[in-house]
Amino acid sequence: MSTVKTTGWTGWVVFAGVILMVSGIFSAVQGLVALIGPSTYYVVTEESLWLLDVTGWGWWNLIIGLLLVLIAVALLAGQTWARVIAVILVILSAVGQLLLIPAQPWWSLIMIAVDVLIIYALIVHGRELQDS
Repeated sequence: MSTVKTTGWTGWVVFAGVILMVSGIFSAVQGLVALIGPSTYYVVTEESLWLLDVTGWGWWNLIIGLLLVLIAVALLAGQTWARVIAVILVILSAVGQLLLIPAQPWWSLIMIAVDVLIIYALIVHGRELQDS
């Protein structure tokens, strides 16, 4: 059994797990609000009226939120499969932020930088959390 030297990057792995958990809780709450509240949302523009049913969006957010919390708990427990899924989710987050650069350039660039740090911590130093 090999021992892995623990570094300060383990904190970034924990940070990734906590961020996934907070994001999951927020998504689950948004989903519950969408399911419990009015199911119709409307937007009025100068030329049209948009009516949207938020029930499907609510279920999607609730399911994704609960899965994020599960992945975060497994990541904090040092599970390898959770690291893989977390890296995939953080990559998707970075791509999403890339698409938002025209709308919010500074926020998007900051979040992309944080995502890159989290990816690095999960890939290079994730085993340290498992071994500790």
